[in-house]
Amino acid sequence: MAVEQTPAQAGAQSRIHNIGYRSYDGPRLGRAYARRSLYSQSLRGAYGLGRSVKSKVLPMVLFAVMCAPAAIMVAVAVATKATKLPVEYTNYAVIMQAVIGLYVASQAPQAVSRDLRFKTVPLYFSRPIETADYVRAKFAALASALFLITAVPLVVLYAGALLAKLDFADQTAGFLQGLVSVALLSLLFAGIGLVISAVTPRRGFGIAAVIAVLTISYGAVSTLQAIADAQGSTSAVPWIGLFSPITLIDGVQTAFLGATSAYPGGTGPGTGEGVVFLLAVLGLIAGSYGLLMRRYRKVGL
Repeated sequence: MAVEQTPAQAGAQSRIHNIGYRSYDGPRLGRAYARRSLYSQSLRGAYGLGRSVKSKVLPMVLFAVMCAPAAIMVAVAVATKATKLPVEYTNYAVIMQAVIGLYVASQAPQAVSRDLRFKTVPLYFSRPIETADYVRAKFAALASALFLITAVPLVVLYAGALLAKLDFADQTAGFLQGLVSVALLSLLFAGIGLVISAVTPRRGFGIAAVIAVLTISYGAVSTLQAIADAQGSTSAVPWIGLFSPITLIDGVQTAFLGATSAYPGGTGPGTGEGVVFLLAVLGLIAGSYGLLMRRYRKVGL
């Protein structure tokens, strides 16, 4: 027969243990540290670092594909004792724009789509990080990753030019112009890629959308420019270039960086037209940032 305990007996068996919980009294690193950490993690992720081997394959292959032609050009220039490089520094990214587009399409969704899909974005926006910190870190990380994949081949070309004993002043000027060009390209492509990718949490949709926007716009613009050039409407050729990201960059560097235009017939914008191209590029970069801020203010609610 069970014996019922009295309240006094039950209380005598109860114990309150002090397990030593204490409040945190160490250093608080704040928003700047959180922003830097998110930037570093996103930049590493853009090349698959810190992730599975499978995640490293595509970005590393694309990086190698970007650098391989530059290395071949350097080898040929040194072996043949050429008086100039086969391609201008400012034109290299334009020639390799398909590879750059694939890189943006693969890595922009990776940077933001997973956070949307698994609904982890609101966790980022709990203190100390805020919406602006998240957007800036992601934007800067993808732009930095793009700058690496576009600038390293230029470094290879520059080193090869010096090994081939080409004119130091000319090569240095061309190299610096090329760096300015790919810096603008990196900001523009990063902004466009992130805006498109932030619309959907599905990475596959993001990849397809980025490829479609970059490829279709370039194909349509190139076709219209070729038609205008064939019909003798050479004055219309530069203005058509306003409607594609890569032709926008080509127009800016033709107008201000002394580049040879890749437009049909070599008809690029002059300085006056180049101002419009530059404003369009800067406007798209600023607009992309603004759209991302608007998007993530809603996500964080």
